[in-house]
Amino acid sequence: MERLPKCAANYVPLTPLTFLDRASKVYANRASVIYGGVSFTWRQTYERCCRLAYSLRSLNVVKNDVVSVLAPNVPALYEMHFAVAMAGAVLNPINTRLDATNIATILCHSEAKVFFVDYQYVPLASEALQLLDAKNVAMPLVIVIDDVDKPTGIRLGELEYELLIQHGNPLYHGEELEDEWDAISLNYTSGTTSEPKGVVYSHRGAFLSTMSLIQGWEMGTEAVYLWSLPMFHCNGWTFTWGVAARGGTNVCIRNTTAEEMYRSISQHKVTHMCCAPIVFNILLDAKPHERCEITSTVNILTGGAPPPEALLEKMEDLGFHIMHAYGLTEATGPALVCEWQTKWNQLPKDQQARLKARQGVGILTLADVDVKNKDTMESVVRDGKMMGEIVLRGSSIMKGYLKDEKETAKAFQKGWFLTGDVGVIHPDGYVEIKDRSKDVIISGGENISSVELESILFKHPAIHEAAVVAMPHPKWGESPCAFVVLKEMESTTETEILEYCRKKMSKFMVPKKVEFVKELPKTGTGKVVKVELRKLAKTLKISENIHINNKRSQKEVHLHQTRYQQNEPHDQEKVFAMSRL
Repeated sequence: MERLPKCAANYVPLTPLTFLDRASKVYANRASVIYGGVSFTWRQTYERCCRLAYSLRSLNVVKNDVVSVLAPNVPALYEMHFAVAMAGAVLNPINTRLDATNIATILCHSEAKVFFVDYQYVPLASEALQLLDAKNVAMPLVIVIDDVDKPTGIRLGELEYELLIQHGNPLYHGEELEDEWDAISLNYTSGTTSEPKGVVYSHRGAFLSTMSLIQGWEMGTEAVYLWSLPMFHCNGWTFTWGVAARGGTNVCIRNTTAEEMYRSISQHKVTHMCCAPIVFNILLDAKPHERCEITSTVNILTGGAPPPEALLEKMEDLGFHIMHAYGLTEATGPALVCEWQTKWNQLPKDQQARLKARQGVGILTLADVDVKNKDTMESVVRDGKMMGEIVLRGSSIMKGYLKDEKETAKAFQKGWFLTGDVGVIHPDGYVEIKDRSKDVIISGGENISSVELESILFKHPAIHEAAVVAMPHPKWGESPCAFVVLKEMESTTETEILEYCRKKMSKFMVPKKVEFVKELPKTGTGKVVKVELRKLAKTLKISENIHINNKRSQKEVHLHQTRYQQNEPHDQEKVFAMSRL
């Protein structure tokens, strides 16, 4: 047996680049990318990627060089998911919600050699580059991505994306991949509990994660995928590569608005899309003139905070079929999916919704998923009640954190990747997340899940958003404090909300304070920055014995965006609201 060695015929490094090569041959004339009035076939997309890869090599981009890009979901960003790797380099998609300081930090830390900038973000990129220049840091080569559908002529330097495509060689098929462990992508975490870290993916991990997700989601050939999820989120949860693997069609949209999503779904017969649960609200709250009739089922893979049952039912009634997933940047996007069982179809809708809200079972790439006591690393009882830390092990887990051996070692312990998320395992093996480990509230010895509390508050008819953190309590050590954003034209009182909570949960879980705010502090990806709320909670007084009927909390706190300044409309911010992914 040992005398049968690997050779070029029987061993080829795993890489998602093979998906594009195959699509160009098998689905050559099928639509690959649609954006406004522009569309490409898979043969054209492959040729454009070959041209771009050649041009990058001509610009002296070599193996392991980082190519950063600041762009919305446009064709150029999709093509770069293949072309950059074909040139042997590493793609670094930057969150478009970050401010100039954070963008400059990423460019500096990653040592980006090339920086692609969509025309819309030229002012922001210019500010970031000025910060780099002030620090005497090596500047990346800047290339503007003009709009391929309606060119604007905006530039930042001489080079432009389509110019590189024109001058590239369509016969260049990319550098040969020698090792599937080589890096393919660099994604920075949003840093809700710590500073952002650079997560490195391998070709092998990206390939296997992609294969697992298209199988777990049962994505068939000729799928039409709407890009409502930012591609900078874990490379679009790997579906940048996955749509190519199935020979599907990518419908790219610059802005994730209700009107644009409905129009795209109707016009292009969208079959699949990914999004955070908050996007459900955008679709449900759409005005009549923004809506289009949905004539066939649209499959949605959602991640983040567990979607409330009421929200799931409303979406199903509209024609959307929801599958819940769980993951994080370090796991190459979704690591668990709530795999549906046929027997559950016989259950009442509310029970089905509760099952769908669970995070589910590991994708095929994962060797194992467990919930363990972090101190002893022993598995918790599979009763759906005993909480522990969710741990993962498998080929889709990251290579590690760039230039951070200490954090990498901390994340990998005793053969497991520690997610930092607290959850339970049900008797059927399905995992359900309860909280971030740092967000669990320990009151009088009882563990309280802030996620569970938030899901109950979300069902209140007047509440638009809610976040729960720990606040000091003289008797119990700490107790829940709820920060609440009300819906437009709605009003309620702290007393009424506390009374609502007493009817819906155990007494020890009831918040001891409800604070009304205009908005919650969020990171660039829309994750609530609970560390800021915890600081504020320490300054508040508990309201355990309220009996008066205040119209509203008299001190309405306006929480400014604390990490990334955002000036776009609130609805656009909600698009990026991701609790985990």
